[in-house]
Amino acid sequence: MGLKHAVKACSGIGLVVLLTACSQDSGFSDLDQFMTETRAKPRGFVEPLPEFKSYEAFTYSAADRRSPFEPPVDVQLTMMDEEPTSNVEPDLDRPKEVLENFGLKELTMVGTLSGESDNLFALIRDNAGGIHRVRTGNYMGQNYGRIIGVNETRIELIEIVPNGRGGWVERPRSLTLDGGAEG
Repeated sequence: MGLKHAVKACSGIGLVVLLTACSQDSGFSDLDQFMTETRAKPRGFVEPLPEFKSYEAFTYSAADRRSPFEPPVDVQLTMMDEEPTSNVEPDLDRPKEVLENFGLKELTMVGTLSGESDNLFALIRDNAGGIHRVRTGNYMGQNYGRIIGVNETRIELIEIVPNGRGGWVERPRSLTLDGGAEG
């Protein structure tokens, strides 16, 4: 058994020596040629970086003036001194009606109904597709709009809106059968 192992070892060593001797100077000639050609070519040129202007500080010269986002000083003083000219304000304690959840632009007058003793009801469609019956005294719209009149083609109402100075002002609006909100 020792002889078999010795023969295998000697033949393996001989094979390695033979392969090493055969590969001494072959296989790298194409690589050497490529490197020689590459070194002979002219080298590339990199453009220099562009020159940048240095930052110049800016001095804001209007710092002592009024901000364009605030009203002028004289208007501010008159607004502070001015008392609300109207005692109009919405009734915040009353329960809201269904049509007060919609803006007037989302509501459309679609017809009228005559009730007992010639009471006229208007039919209003909301943007969800529901039809509602209203009459004088009902409320609709998101600005506390109270209906003051209903006829065959029109609903008249008064809205209570903020005046921008902490008070309220009444604004007339109307809903027509062929159009929508007006006013």
